[in-house]
Amino acid sequence: SSRHASLEAGEHKSGHIEAGPNQGIFYFDSIYPQRLQWLLRLPWQSENAVPGLIERLQSRELTANPGKILENAHKESAPFKVEEVLPRLKEGGAFVKFSKQEGVPLSDIEGRVKAYLKENPIRPFWWPFQHVRANLVRGRPWVEDLLFRIPGFRLKVEFLAAQPGSEAAELSQEQLYSLFRPYGRLADVVPQPSDSKVLPKFSFLDFAASRRAVMAKNCMHGYTVPETMGGGPGGTLLKLTYERKPKDHWIKDWLFSHPRIVIPAVAAIVAGITVAIFDPIRTFFIKAHITRTFHVEDNRFWRWFKTQANDLFRRNVEDDPGMEAIWDDRKDNIDQIGAWLMETADTFIVVQGPRGSGKRELVVDQALKHRKHKITIDCKPIQEARGDAATINAAAQEVGYRPIFSWMNSISGLIDLAAQGTTGVKTGFSETLDSQLAKIWNNTATALKSIALEGRRKNDKDAHLSDDEYLEAHPEHRPVVVVDNFLHKSAENSVVYDKIADWAALLTTSNIAHVIFLTNDVSFSKSLSKALPDRVFRQISLSDCSPEVAKRFVITHLDSGVDVEDSDGEGGKKLTPSQRRKDLVELDECISYLGGRLTDLEFLARRIKTGESPKKAVHEIIDQSASEILKMFLIGMEDFGVGAGQNSSSRKWSAEQVWLLIKQLAEQEVLRYNEVLLNGAYSSGGEKVLQALEQAELITILSSNGRPHSIKPGKPVYLPAFKRLSQDQVLSSRLDLSMLTEAIKSENASIDKYENELKLLAALPKQPAALAPRIKWLLAKVAASQTKVESLEKESSVLKKILQEEY
Repeated sequence: SSRHASLEAGEHKSGHIEAGPNQGIFYFDSIYPQRLQWLLRLPWQSENAVPGLIERLQSRELTANPGKILENAHKESAPFKVEEVLPRLKEGGAFVKFSKQEGVPLSDIEGRVKAYLKENPIRPFWWPFQHVRANLVRGRPWVEDLLFRIPGFRLKVEFLAAQPGSEAAELSQEQLYSLFRPYGRLADVVPQPSDSKVLPKFSFLDFAASRRAVMAKNCMHGYTVPETMGGGPGGTLLKLTYERKPKDHWIKDWLFSHPRIVIPAVAAIVAGITVAIFDPIRTFFIKAHITRTFHVEDNRFWRWFKTQANDLFRRNVEDDPGMEAIWDDRKDNIDQIGAWLMETADTFIVVQGPRGSGKRELVVDQALKHRKHKITIDCKPIQEARGDAATINAAAQEVGYRPIFSWMNSISGLIDLAAQGTTGVKTGFSETLDSQLAKIWNNTATALKSIALEGRRKNDKDAHLSDDEYLEAHPEHRPVVVVDNFLHKSAENSVVYDKIADWAALLTTSNIAHVIFLTNDVSFSKSLSKALPDRVFRQISLSDCSPEVAKRFVITHLDSGVDVEDSDGEGGKKLTPSQRRKDLVELDECISYLGGRLTDLEFLARRIKTGESPKKAVHEIIDQSASEILKMFLIGMEDFGVGAGQNSSSRKWSAEQVWLLIKQLAEQEVLRYNEVLLNGAYSSGGEKVLQALEQAELITILSSNGRPHSIKPGKPVYLPAFKRLSQDQVLSSRLDLSMLTEAIKSENASIDKYENELKLLAALPKQPAALAPRIKWLLAKVAASQTKVESLEKESSVLKKILQEEY
């Protein structure tokens, strides 16, 4: 075992193996697997553990014994003795030191060993396709145990002087080939570059197999090339070390040198992976959102627990008290929507009505109450989102589309911009808002179709029908898509609404789902007709409630959620809160001010329920509406940044135009559309101003035979609010003064125009008689405008006096 203790560092850990007179050294390869070199890196003292492992392997004949191979090859020859065996676990071989009889040449011994191995090939069990080879060591081998000197295919051959004072010769490629080819096939001989100044001189030898390089290194290290073989006068000493060959990164180089091909290909691969992996997950979550799979309220165990523990949850489950009166009044509309959903006509259902008229409650809570599969898409958060990422996020949340990587859109846009700047070609990494929304709606359509076909069975009587034919024959199985707040702020950006309309057209024409649009905009047909140009829409227009229904709504709201108490009624009857209140006689008069708008009626009922009288409640509601109108349309358009959902800089009306409408509506309640346009304040772009005010819900434009004919307040409560504003003397004087100022400016501009024309005519060398009527007309116009200016200035002085005296 003392022999093996120094196996990785040479004799006595000197790093060398010395051969004396009549001694020689053989090197055998393929004795051990080269993969066992990891044992030398273990944290414990592997020098003492490895020799024992080698002895056990040889005792069980799992590895070849090079000493026995050498002895068997010389049984019938001159006396021969194996001195020691030095295994090289790192290199998978072993050195065998032997002694011979004097006069026996080493070449004869080498020939016998090679002949023996050729006649009796020894193949290792771990790789039976190779056999053990042996060669005589010609140099002075360097036996090192450096952990990071790993055997490889390449050897570095350094040329050193064999004797002090002599000069080493640089061997040529041919000379190196003749020296090292006997140890194995060479892949290449790489000489030192001619312009290299590195000393000592060197060359690289690339072998076809690493074990061939190991054999050459162990046999030729320290060999002195004589002068006869090109080693120079004093000979040249060869020093061999393992050299790691730099890997050719041709794949990486090709990828980086062809960005126009690689980047679009990577984008296509990423898109393909996204479709293959994430699209099914997103479709699953959309289905779960529509079917409410993960909603606790729909779980049967939770519903059972609520019914059993109803006394623990004492709360009013009636969320909208008083709505029964409204639904009774609109029962025909509810039944009509239900009937349309049972038909196969592939068109839209549109429910149009002013804001606060109860469109969503009518459709979702009543008409679709018993529909299991329905989804509501609210366009308001999508349209009000700022930026593409926020818009995509909002659209995804409405349908349950997840996972959503909206932040990747900005990053991919930067990558696309950088790649386009360097290569000149669009990579396709970034996607537009249009394409991202299309992906969300397409996934939703896939989920809706899957839900519609869930109830289909193989043994159905119509099992022979295709999916499209089945859906066309069974409209009752189709889910319902409700698009709420359609065309909300459509003037800012119509991309979202265009995509929703196109997607809804696909759903209806493919018989995937019924689509119901809820909108405040009376011009919805312009947008929807682009998606379905050859269809007639089914429309329901909701108006304000009648006074009788409005009164029932308020009274029912007052009586809801309150226990009936004993009172002094006739016969000891129990009276409801509405019966006990004496001030409800004012209700008819108050409702005449508010009209039948549900939001205003509910606000009134809540104020009355807190103890206010109907008149006081209505007075507060009218004051609040007047304040909103004042802030949003009249006063402080530069100071107040927000009005009717628009910035002051983007408003299409002026305070004078709004005040003119408010004054006239307060006096007449209904105005002629064309008469308003004849007023000087609306002489330029008047129709666009009126349309913008209708979008802002200040007014309502009534149409007949497709043309606008009259103008009314946007909400019933606005009429008394208009009257309240017009009765404010200071406000009226201020705004009237502003209108008079604009009118005076307009008249002065007209006078300037007439005077300029008169100057032009006066400059003519002669005054033709034909110009006399024109001159007379111009003078009459100047006189009339001047008279009007004087009259307006008198009115202005009166208004200024009021502003100076009143608060």
